[in-house]
Amino acid sequence: MFFVETLMQRMVESGGSDLHLTAGTKPYYRLEGSLVPLTEEIISQEQLESDFANMLGSERMKKYRENKELDCSYSIENVARFRLNLFVERGRLSCVMRALSTKIPGFSDIGIPSSVQQLLNRPRGLMLVTGPTGSGKTTTLASSIDWINANHAHHILTIEDPIEFVYENKNSLVRQREVGEDTLNFSNALRSALREDPDIILVGEMRDLETISLAITASETGHLVLGTLHTSSASQTIDRIVDVFPTDAQQQIRVQLGGSLIGVISQTLCKTLDGKRALAAEILVNNNAVGNLVRESKTSQIYSQIQIGAKYGMQTLEQSLARLVLEDRINEEEAFYKCNRPSVLKDILDSANHG
Repeated sequence: MFFVETLMQRMVESGGSDLHLTAGTKPYYRLEGSLVPLTEEIISQEQLESDFANMLGSERMKKYRENKELDCSYSIENVARFRLNLFVERGRLSCVMRALSTKIPGFSDIGIPSSVQQLLNRPRGLMLVTGPTGSGKTTTLASSIDWINANHAHHILTIEDPIEFVYENKNSLVRQREVGEDTLNFSNALRSALREDPDIILVGEMRDLETISLAITASETGHLVLGTLHTSSASQTIDRIVDVFPTDAQQQIRVQLGGSLIGVISQTLCKTLDGKRALAAEILVNNNAVGNLVRESKTSQIYSQIQIGAKYGMQTLEQSLARLVLEDRINEEEAFYKCNRPSVLKDILDSANHG
């Protein structure tokens, strides 16, 4: 086992999520949201270059040297799969690698309400999972795909960069394509996907106009499309999608989204009182009222619809955070740090405490 692999294994055994390596410094890892040293041993440039050359092979290292960065995946048998990002920092080889669980958690394990399953029963439409980096979007999507895989007889096609969770066929047929290995880019793979008889398409990241446009088209033409964006609320997600398009096309996109969007899960991870992580999520379910607001460019009013939409399975981020506080899972300081609307959260908590 190479020295870098030893560090990866040690990090996993310690319960960490991300390993940070930079030549000339000691390695750090992320444990329950905080960075701590893994060892006091300094890792050299020569050690990193040698280990990665042996681990990743000449083709991948050639891409790294040409582009000054590299995204890829790597597996250590009986330890874990990892998502790697190699980059250059002040002339030094650096890498951040995330450990990926081999076990795909269920919705109840990660704290996603069961109402989300109703969205996954839809035969077509666009469902988005959003949030900042490290908020668990990939895990939520993996749980969604695994649930569909177990409960429906579908052809599921994923486009990922890189592949993180690996699925075994259950009731569905699952095919996974990795950007850079199996396809050149998301848009090429998505365009090709429409001719590959899929029922479900997962787009690992909707990064550009062409990918977003193709995803919306696919959701309108009989496919259930799952994707991610880096936004912090449901209304911001809709605005972000629309703003990607030229001004003269934005109204048409609003009309398309009003009809094709089925839901948005906008999530974040919170530190719990026992030092673990808990998921808080805003959930938007598209209905007639929400669809009209999207078409009429009134996304600022969507939050109000989420507030009163519990019977449709909706909840605001503030309602989710307040529930975690009232269940004594997180403290109020963490809830206010993670929320988008402090005054709304304060009113919910005050009402509960005086109720």
